[in-house]
Amino acid sequence: MADPHDSNGDDSTGGDSSDDSTPSAPRSAPEPARAERVRKALLTAIEDQLKRGDPPEARQTLARLLAEGHTKQDALQLIAFALVAEVTDVLRNNSSYNRERYVANLNRLPKLPWEGDEGGEAGS
Repeated sequence: MADPHDSNGDDSTGGDSSDDSTPSAPRSAPEPARAERVRKALLTAIEDQLKRGDPPEARQTLARLLAEGHTKQDALQLIAFALVAEVTDVLRNNSSYNRERYVANLNRLPKLPWEGDEGGEAGS
């Protein structure tokens, strides 16, 4: 996992503060390099799940999405969204990985995990 305190350059604790860098500026949007590392890590995790067949629903979801006409790249991205939703729940709630919740999100694809049902019940 990436260090949340990792940054490109100084922490501006004793360096040059004359440019337009403010404490909130570097944190306002993900750095492109960091976002790319996260994207690659997610895709690596998904490829590993597919290779190991654990959970088997990952393979089933990929096959289903491909059969529905999605490209492999789009299908993997959709699966990544389900994984991101699970990781977000784990981090936000300081909880353990919930296989049933992850599988439920896989089964809902291409509907995204944060898209609520008709009653508007997105997330917990």
